[in-house]
Amino acid sequence: MTESVYDVCVVGGGPAGLAAAIAVRQYGLTVILLDRAIPPIDKACGEGLMPDSLRALAQLGVTLPTQAGFNFRGIRFVDDHSCVSADFPNGTGIAIRRTVLQQLLIEAAERAGVALRWGTGTVHLQKSGVASDKLIARARWIVGADGLNSQIRHQAGLDRCRVERTRYGFRRHFRVAPWSSYMEVYWGARCQAYVSPVSGEEMCIAVISQDPKLRLTEALAGLPQLERRIRGAQPVSREMGALSVTRKLRRVHRDRLALLGDASGSVDAVTGEGMCLSFKQAAALARAIRSGDLEKYQEEHNRLGSRTHSMAALLRVALESQTGLRQRILASLARRPRVFESLLAIHIGERGFLDLWPRGVFEFGSAFLSG
Repeated sequence: MTESVYDVCVVGGGPAGLAAAIAVRQYGLTVILLDRAIPPIDKACGEGLMPDSLRALAQLGVTLPTQAGFNFRGIRFVDDHSCVSADFPNGTGIAIRRTVLQQLLIEAAERAGVALRWGTGTVHLQKSGVASDKLIARARWIVGADGLNSQIRHQAGLDRCRVERTRYGFRRHFRVAPWSSYMEVYWGARCQAYVSPVSGEEMCIAVISQDPKLRLTEALAGLPQLERRIRGAQPVSREMGALSVTRKLRRVHRDRLALLGDASGSVDAVTGEGMCLSFKQAAALARAIRSGDLEKYQEEHNRLGSRTHSMAALLRVALESQTGLRQRILASLARRPRVFESLLAIHIGERGFLDLWPRGVFEFGSAFLSG
């Protein structure tokens, strides 16, 4: 069994853990990252990164090559009766396969000097660091970035949460040319489908619902516009499932241990902001570790999550309500696209909620009442 000593040990080698390791290395601290899996590590997700995600990555010194994915200009909402689109106010997003993103982050971590250890087996906390049946890593700081069902969170006694809501997602890729320069969200009576073009000939389709048994084929039958788009398209990946959990932890640190990404609480996939939140948390955690005060990370973690949780709640109330009400809301937004543009700008942090008041609210209200 090998034994090593580092300033920071990160448990979890997904995008959140890799971002944290890279961020910490920016301050010259030594870092080891452990994961019981071996890359490539895939996960069922929508695979779209909005402009604020790309800016957060750039602040960590990571730039994604244009050819790594497919650029999209904004967001489009679609249901059986209405369609409304909005461009991002500043920049474009990129849809990129999860495995490709992780490999690019692995390469960035290697360049930064992070010690990467894959296939470590289950990791257990110890007083001086962590240990598995293959290695012992002694470290002053421990970062738990091991996902929704974090063992590090459980071992640290940080499982207590304030809010929890679970939905179910399934994702698959199809060989079909993109028909839009937008990331599209199709709203149906039973689910939402997130459609991202990850290349010039491949689309990612992820379906989220409250029904754990609603698989892609059945879900698409209830979304006829989308089903017609991909009818006859060849699947190029296996169907994968995942949970979409809304969770707010009471605390995200204890002593010299901090949680990051989904291990530290999560937002519903409806926001599309989970990855961005992880990248911003990584930068905030690195600053807190450098200062020696994890309470600063707690404060920043709360602040970063506030807007995203608020927008998730707004989307749930407005668009997951009764079918008739949802249709009226989308129709009203389609008649007042400037309101949708403002909401998208708020969502990615380009504007604040007060920027929507009072003219935007009045315009939307007038359109809703007239509909």
